[in-house]
Amino acid sequence: MSSPESFYDAQEIRGADEREAALMAALPAQIAHAQAQAPAFAGLLQGVEAARIASRAALATLPVTRKSELLARQQAARAAGGDAFGGFSAIGWGAARRVFQSPGTIYEPEGARSDYWRVARALHAAGMRAGELLHNSFSYHLTPAGSMMETGAHALGCTVFPGGVGNTELQLQAMAELRPQGYVGTPSFLKILLDKAQEAGQRLSITKALVSGEAFPPSLRDWLIERGVRAYQCYATADIGLIAYETLAREGLVLDEGVILEIVRPGTGDPVPEGEVGEVVVTTLNPDYPLIRFGTGDLSAVLPGRCPTGRSNTRIKGWMGRADQSAKVRGMFVHASQVAELLRRFPGPLGRARLVVEGEMAQDRMTLKVELSGAAPEGLADQLAGALRDITKLRGEVQLLPPGSLPNDGRVIEDARKYD
Repeated sequence: MSSPESFYDAQEIRGADEREAALMAALPAQIAHAQAQAPAFAGLLQGVEAARIASRAALATLPVTRKSELLARQQAARAAGGDAFGGFSAIGWGAARRVFQSPGTIYEPEGARSDYWRVARALHAAGMRAGELLHNSFSYHLTPAGSMMETGAHALGCTVFPGGVGNTELQLQAMAELRPQGYVGTPSFLKILLDKAQEAGQRLSITKALVSGEAFPPSLRDWLIERGVRAYQCYATADIGLIAYETLAREGLVLDEGVILEIVRPGTGDPVPEGEVGEVVVTTLNPDYPLIRFGTGDLSAVLPGRCPTGRSNTRIKGWMGRADQSAKVRGMFVHASQVAELLRRFPGPLGRARLVVEGEMAQDRMTLKVELSGAAPEGLADQLAGALRDITKLRGEVQLLPPGSLPNDGRVIEDARKYD
């Protein structure tokens, strides 16, 4: 499907074994660096011998740091008059070129390296090329999205118009007069621009786009194609930067070359089998902000096989929802981590599990549905019900199911109550 010049660099088509060896060779050094330069990881990884973390199995023994913990540590450090980054950053003022704020509030540094967020690869896969003008409609204020795209475009050799968000009429005027080849921003704002242009009898020059920040359904993708714009999506976060990107094949998202991705069972740090939906956990090789096993809170799954474009890295299905699931039952919060703790108490025949909350308001019913991979030991349902009551402080029923009964959607807690 692709010729050699279709790839951003040779890393995209190297052998899978070669890539894995390179990532695992870089991992111990990154862990040692995080321990030495990021005080938060000095504590979180205390006693860990970095040289021994040279495989995915070894990596899976380390704790997952979730966004809620990062936020709590940042807030505590700032309240004490300490480091604004909560000890997670290996650089401070002066070395950081910019600092951004994400909802919460969480602060992230941007270092001085070219293409700091590694977005050039995704822009290239979407068809952007050196010498082109890109219209950037991501925000340039507070959050890093605008800078992510701009620094990637600059690394690619593109010129950027910093449109930002809002001011639709002025942005359309700029598009009419500058005639950019490409667009980066949210897909919904691109649709707004195209609709407004059509109303004004204006035809936009944009023929390609890289979109992110929200869902990009096939219906909108096809709507854009009908209007002459081929848009591709990428998956990035304010903490990690680029994680994965879409290609011409439109078969899932290919992982970036600078991250180590795991899919774990929600509420745990345990990797799931290939194809099963779970939480995206990322270890970045960024030396400035060396996040180790960072739980994004997003759900996805690994796709089997190789991308038809020839890119050899792992593919994921894309964003499939949120993993940080909870429900309030009879005045008590129940979390996915509690379901995970219950399963840990019963190793062996237990497979997927889902806690379903049903009933009308003030008449909540909890049912723990558990798949069995083998014969159920005598009294297992009663034992599970007792453990559920012990962990959640709430009573619930237990249903034992055959394998494959529960959907492969990563959902651990389902709130099926009626609020009418």
